[in-house]
Order: sequence, then structure tokens, then C-alpha cells
Amino acid sequence: MLNSKIENHVAIVTLARTEARNALNAAFWQGFPALMRSLDDNPSVRAVVVAGEGPHFCAGIDLDYLRSLVPATAEAARGSERLRRQVMELQAALNVMTAIRKPVLAAVHGACMGAALDLVAAADMRYAATDAFFQIHEINIGMVADLGSLQRLPQQIPNGLLRELAFTGRRLGAEEARACGFVNAVLPDAAAVLAHALKMAHEIAEKSPLAVAGTKAVLNHAQEHMVAEGLDYVATWNAGQLSFQDVAMGAAASLQRQKAKFSDLS
Repeated sequence: MLNSKIENHVAIVTLARTEARNALNAAFWQGFPALMRSLDDNPSVRAVVVAGEGPHFCAGIDLDYLRSLVPATAEAARGSERLRRQVMELQAALNVMTAIRKPVLAAVHGACMGAALDLVAAADMRYAATDAFFQIHEINIGMVADLGSLQRLPQQIPNGLLRELAFTGRRLGAEEARACGFVNAVLPDAAAVLAHALKMAHEIAEKSPLAVAGTKAVLNHAQEHMVAEGLDYVATWNAGQLSFQDVAMGAAASLQRQKAKFSDLS
């Protein structure tokens, strides 16, 4: 699922599950935070680039893994409490990108959907290939995005655009993402975007690592309280309000490239 290598003080972390469009399964959620912390502890690493193998960066959370999170207990309150803890564990796996001292750069091509958008929103910088698109896909399968995009994107793109993307689930193309400031640059293809991200990472690696770590800490301090409180709120919301019936219906419709028909609010 994850490959990594270090070249000239820059670590390259690659999502490598191409048969499933790099969908984030249990192995990712367990391995990614441990890998990122180990890179942070490695004094020879000064920046990290995250990329994806194959035609897409990442199609989001693996649906089989998502179904495995359904509480097994019949008692509603205990099941909700367990789900809330699971959501917060997933949040923590992506929060590690912000928590580590080293800058993290995302090199995106093809699809970047759902939890993949949560992942790149937690990066320090984002670069996109011309074929890249970003999508808050959770709304299309009947759930509230709960792993960080709704908390971080308000500081990264205009509010009206964010609400449009969050309510409709439409795709944000690479050029539009650059125009609104979400990505720093758009490159012709996957190879070019990775090369550009590596170039920027190597430029960072030439600076004082102590000064870079301090700069990241100061920048994070300005926004971390808003993000932390928002993540806690959405974990509580989904623990009590998430409809597994709607999610199952939405996921099935998405796989069949159809539109789900959800029931009205009571």
C-alpha cells in the first residue's frame, strides 16, 4: 500500500495500490502515521513528498474498510461512542501530516476524492497535474466529510466555493484549484508534477531544518485550534447522525455510476 524512499534529504511516500485506485484500506490507516512519524524522527529527512502510483492519486477510503467500521453492538449509545473513537483515530492518521516537523508536499494527478482530499488538505503545499480533480465525495454517498477537509478547506479556498463543493460533490479541476489558491501550480502530467514537487522539496531541504521546523510550528499555531475543535465536532456529529443505510445506498449507486434516491428528513 505504501512505498517510501529517501533521496537527498527528501522522502518520497507513494500510495501503491493501483488495482484499487490507491483506495485507503486498513493497511494505510495503520501504516501511514507510523511511517510519517519515522520520517520525522529521521534527521536526514528535511521534507516529504506524497504521491500516488498508477492513473490516479487516490479514490478515497476503501469502501470495504468503511463498511467494517459499522458498529456491531445493538446498543445505540455504545455503538455511537465506538464509532466516534474510530472516526477520531482516522482523523489522527491524517493529522500526523500537520504534526510532524517536516513540510509535506502533495503531488496529485487524476482522482483525489473523499479521504484523499482530507489527506492533501492536511499537506503544507499541493501541486497538481492537468488531469487532477478534487472532490468532496462523501456528500454523494450520504455522509458528512469527517476527516479534515471541512475544517481545513475554509482556510484554503473561498467560503462560497467550499460550500458549493461540499453540498454538490462536484469535481474541482486542476486549473480551478490553482485559480482559487488550493494548489500552488499545475503541471502537464503525473511525472511533471512529481518532479516539480521534488524540486520544491529539495529547495526547502537546503534551508536550516531548525528554521523550517519553527516556521511550520508557528504557521500551524495560527490555525490548529479551529481545526481541532471542528474535527471533534464532526466526529461527534457523525457518531450520532451517520446513516449507514444512506451510505450503503450512496456507495452502491456510486459504484454503478447512478444517482441514489435518499429519503426525506422526518
